[in-house]
Amino acid sequence: MDPFDFSLQLRYEDIPSPVLEKAPDLILDLLGVAAAGHRTDAAVIARNCACGLFGASASNPSARMLFDGRVVSPAGAAFAAATQIDSFDAHDGHPLTKGHTGVAVLPALLAFGASHAPISGREALACVIAGFEMATRAAIALHATVPDYHTSGAWNALAVAAIGCRLQGLGRDELRQALGIAEYHGPRSQMMREIDNPSMLHDGSGWGALAGASAAVLAANGFSGAPAITVEADEVAELWSDLGDRWLIDEHYIKPYPVCRWAHAVIDGALMLRAEHGLEGPDVAAIEIDTYQDAAKLATDMPANTAKAQYSLAFPVAAAIERGKVGVDEVMGSGLVDQDVARLVAVTTVREEPRYNPPRARGRPSAVSLVLNDGRRLSSGTVVPRGGPDEPLSRAEISQKFHDYAEGVLEPSRARSIERAVYGLSEVDGRLDNLLELVLTDVGSASA
Repeated sequence: MDPFDFSLQLRYEDIPSPVLEKAPDLILDLLGVAAAGHRTDAAVIARNCACGLFGASASNPSARMLFDGRVVSPAGAAFAAATQIDSFDAHDGHPLTKGHTGVAVLPALLAFGASHAPISGREALACVIAGFEMATRAAIALHATVPDYHTSGAWNALAVAAIGCRLQGLGRDELRQALGIAEYHGPRSQMMREIDNPSMLHDGSGWGALAGASAAVLAANGFSGAPAITVEADEVAELWSDLGDRWLIDEHYIKPYPVCRWAHAVIDGALMLRAEHGLEGPDVAAIEIDTYQDAAKLATDMPANTAKAQYSLAFPVAAAIERGKVGVDEVMGSGLVDQDVARLVAVTTVREEPRYNPPRARGRPSAVSLVLNDGRRLSSGTVVPRGGPDEPLSRAEISQKFHDYAEGVLEPSRARSIERAVYGLSEVDGRLDNLLELVLTDVGSASA
């Protein structure tokens, strides 16, 4: 099946069971991240500005914003939701994309699903799965054909456009135009600029969602676009040849920690040493990290805000050792002013280890060593981060993460209802509307 037919015609019945089981896990995880991200400055600014910049009109479709409820255009709702999720770096990704997929796919479903005809739960899952497949392949194609390392918005915009076209009931030609528009206007921003200078820009997915949603609406109104190179160029044809046979959504990781994936192996190693040896922060005199080139570029000082904390290497490892976990409070609360964590950050050194660099290494490996006050030196050995297909999080772990992240933002009864609604999408009588009513209202609203 070619990318156009796949995007528009993929049926729930044609999708393998493991993929159907993975999709609700990803949706629930994204909603937990969105709940935690609701309070970030970037998310608040994005939602407020969406009202002014991308407001709804009486004669056009509209959509409510995620965990907010105010009405804007579908493009505005997609922009606000993607920015909100992107503001808290705990969402899914794929190693070959070097970025994030669901951060734009879910906002597209919510924005267009809320503004068009009622959608069955199974159709919603098919849309999400098709979006993941489209975005992931577009990402791999982009990385294979350009020299720069672009943010995720450059390619997840195409998935948003595809979902928007499908839910608007458009055909092949409109989809082809929409993909061309989305690729042309998608934010080809340089990811390493954000790594070097962490800010509210994050991974460009807010603008990717905005470009993709706008492209779908423009195409519906007859606007044309140049063919999408990442979909139609001869040199990327092989990447699309297994569409419908190989399911890249099943290769996505779900993050255990709300920081850049490049730091995860070291966090896992630090927590392992802490548990195995009964350590606490005061026991540690120095931390030594050996990692690959990209990860070594993450920040090594004490972060001043959550954006910098999420793109740090020394900080989350120090927090893991001192506090025994890396969660919402560590990255967005008291962890940022914890002087015991700051002490450990100050005694951390980072080295680039050539054998951990691709293509020699697979799976983003790293190692951490702890020098103790009693003179002992403990090493984790090579560690590969958890959460991917080789060591996936269990459904119980995904559920716990969701409730941990939603805590303090959503009432517990509402969080439980959201979880039931997500996994109810696969039921014969499942409806997307059941979920929309729970997530498209303000955090203080909606009945459970």
